[in-house]
Amino acid sequence: MTTVWQARLAVPVPLGQAFTYLVPPELRDRVKRGARVLCELGKRKVLGVVLEAGERAPEIAVERMKPIAAVVDAEPVLPEELLSFLQQLASYYVAPIGGAIELSLPAVERSAAELLKATQGELGKVPAKVVGRWVQFVALATQKPLAVVPRGKAQQVLTALEGGALSAADLEKQVPGARGAVKRLAELGFVELTKREPPPETDALLGAPVTPDVPPELNPAQAAAVAAITQKLEGAERAQFLLEGVTASGKTEVYLRAAKRTLELGKSAIVLVPEIALTPQLVARFRARLGDQIAVMHSALSDSDRHRMWRGLRSGELRIAVGARSALFAPVSDLGLICVDEEHDGSFKQEEGVRYHARDMALLRAHRAGAVCVLGSATPSLSSVALVREGRLLHLRLPSRARAASILPTVEVVDIRRVGPGIAGEKLLSLPLTRALETVLAEKQQAILFLNRRGFAPSLVCEACGHVAECPHCSVSLTLHRARRSELVCHYCDYTTRVPERCQKCNSAALEEEGAGTERIESLLTERFPQARIARLDRDVAAGIKSEKVLTRMREGEIDILVGTQMVTKGHDLPNVTLVGVLNADAALSMPDFRAAERSFHLLVQVAGRAGRGSVKGKVLIQTRTPDHPAIAFAAAHDVTGFVEQEMTLREELNYPPFSRLALVRVDAVQELHAQGAAEHLARIAKKEGQGAEVLGPAPAPLLRLRNRYRYRFLVRSSDRVALRAALLAVARAPADHKVRVAIDVDPVNML
Repeated sequence: MTTVWQARLAVPVPLGQAFTYLVPPELRDRVKRGARVLCELGKRKVLGVVLEAGERAPEIAVERMKPIAAVVDAEPVLPEELLSFLQQLASYYVAPIGGAIELSLPAVERSAAELLKATQGELGKVPAKVVGRWVQFVALATQKPLAVVPRGKAQQVLTALEGGALSAADLEKQVPGARGAVKRLAELGFVELTKREPPPETDALLGAPVTPDVPPELNPAQAAAVAAITQKLEGAERAQFLLEGVTASGKTEVYLRAAKRTLELGKSAIVLVPEIALTPQLVARFRARLGDQIAVMHSALSDSDRHRMWRGLRSGELRIAVGARSALFAPVSDLGLICVDEEHDGSFKQEEGVRYHARDMALLRAHRAGAVCVLGSATPSLSSVALVREGRLLHLRLPSRARAASILPTVEVVDIRRVGPGIAGEKLLSLPLTRALETVLAEKQQAILFLNRRGFAPSLVCEACGHVAECPHCSVSLTLHRARRSELVCHYCDYTTRVPERCQKCNSAALEEEGAGTERIESLLTERFPQARIARLDRDVAAGIKSEKVLTRMREGEIDILVGTQMVTKGHDLPNVTLVGVLNADAALSMPDFRAAERSFHLLVQVAGRAGRGSVKGKVLIQTRTPDHPAIAFAAAHDVTGFVEQEMTLREELNYPPFSRLALVRVDAVQELHAQGAAEHLARIAKKEGQGAEVLGPAPAPLLRLRNRYRYRFLVRSSDRVALRAALLAVARAPADHKVRVAIDVDPVNML
């Protein structure tokens, strides 16, 4: 039988399979698993990652196989541990292997355009280093000429360089028009020009000086948790823990002690947080304790900074990766520990592309690497509780707050159907809440008000005919934003239009703002408390890392009342906050999602946990129209166990996760009939091939139209993983219809 040298490559296309290429004789010794190669895909030149290579019988005619054009890496760009993990991730989520591998590579490392630019298009001449972004630096010469005395602009340049070398761009900022002077000074021998990689861009996460801290004394529960984790680390045993601790119980200190021991053992660690805004305070604490071996990884970094972080981790120069979900794919060597803070948080789920859940995949990566994984939360997800009950997670508890003077806040449930409205007749600013705010301001303390709705008003309604202003591209109402010059905005597709003077349906001028968002609450509070310093924290004013500036002002006492969306509920440590008001606890409960109660409970407990973290006892007011709902009642009582028991019983009765496996298949198309027809066709395939799996639907998605595309969906549910996978593989392999797009979401979080 004829054999040929060939390689299976993962390439960046949305197809599940790998592609087979011929390996030319001159490249056989260099084509290694995990290395990147340059190849042609159709008429494009792309970078592929080698999954396997060797001599074997061809599966297709040799004349149809394209040759690999060039080998980029002398050694694998991805370590074996990470590459095999990514292959299993792609398999579990029924996702393209190329897409999974792209999760672990910075943009400049996966770009064929960058490579071709570096090699001037000569595919066979790939230098050892093709990607670094080099910039020109200017420095004073070691020996200055004596014959010439610079004046004017040239002297300004020399003065600016006395503090050390500067990039040409930074020098231009200090001395505008310096370019010509620099050229003359270089010719005369006063300065030296070099090219090198720039330091990370100005970013408090990367370069802020940090004073080393003194570790606090652990309480008995913390000490027991640290001992249990370090025992596994020191024994080089794979282990998985659920660290359940009330808010402010000192879970971060446990992560710090575990990470320190990991470094001492010569291994690396990954620490995941759910929100970019949490990264600065966590990085500051890790740097203060563990020094500068820390890489920050999140989407707010520039491509070049992300690339430098990635290379530092890959080389072993940096040994701790801290960041949001994407930090899970850091190319660390000798992985010893993964910590997932706030493991219950839904933002660990990726909603586009490869729809992975970072918490679940952290467990998988740690297991495969023989490492320790710690999931931390004050409100554990039901899936993690189920793993504890199955014996797959070891349960550690921190039952009290770490600061001796800090105790859990008092919680009062306010039924806004029965109490009078407060400020300007707004029910969401009830009389009890208004009085509580007056007390906090009088005592020079701080308050947080939580409302998970951006904008000034959720909708603009015509009182004459009832018409609601809707997005022309999505089946949702437009939100009124006053801060954006009175615009109507779609929060899904970012469509924006001016507020009309008359109803577009009946031409009436009787247009009314309905409901309240964070903008309106901020405006009403400013009118009522003109001397108070009031700020807002939502994605309209502080997206991503910029939110840290607002939180820093809050920590430094420059804000009295902070109004915000879900961003304020995360694990921020604000010791002077003594009042938390939840303005509308019912909003999340009305979502068409079997997890609505769980999500609401988590949200309420977490936001309540921002109160009373210092020496003064806190107070929480939860405003609701359904005070007897279990999620609200159990949250008010700080009763995590009670809620878990009730919700688990209900889930078991309905056969919802964690008592079954669930996947969502979503189909969208420009024409509704195309989306509906494709969904019905794929649902039939899933029923036929997934023997033992239950197919629910198809039906229109709750959000039927999004960005001019109609969306239909069906669910596949089974207690048998094999049956579920068979159904999903059949859907993924069904012949493609160019009119529709199909997304498979295993273990979905967003049911819309």
